[in-house]
Amino acid sequence: MKQAEWILCPVCGSKTRDRLREDTVLKNYPLYCPKCKQETLINAKELHITVITEPDAKTQSR
Repeated sequence: MKQAEWILCPVCGSKTRDRLREDTVLKNYPLYCPKCKQETLINAKELHITVITEPDAKTQSR
């Protein structure tokens, strides 16, 4: 049987509604936390999760 773990929220650390197995691969997955009500983009491979940080939009100056 494959090992499965709950995905923890990178912001508050609580369990989310999603689980990962050893063979699951996620790219640009929008992870939603029901406790802190924030959405975070993540990548996951072999039970290792990395958070994707997007650069803030800046106004263009002339």
